[in-house]
Amino acid sequence: MVKKKTFETSMEELEEIVRELESGNLPLEEAIKKFEIGMNCSRFCLEKLDETEKKITLLMADTNGEITQQPFDTDS
Repeated sequence: MVKKKTFETSMEELEEIVRELESGNLPLEEAIKKFEIGMNCSRFCLEKLDETEKKITLLMADTNGEITQQPFDTDS
């Protein structure tokens, strides 16, 4: 069964790749392959973050279509 690629699964994979690369125990060829996979994960995550930002911006638009910026309140 193939896992659906999500932001969270990509971040987990990227974190694991970083740990492996930082260990310094990978042969060069394997390290390059891991780096390539990591870059793909990073791009996927950035795309998801961009998509999410656009959705939030649309949800924040007022009836005139103008965006109002408000600080994010972490206490509520």
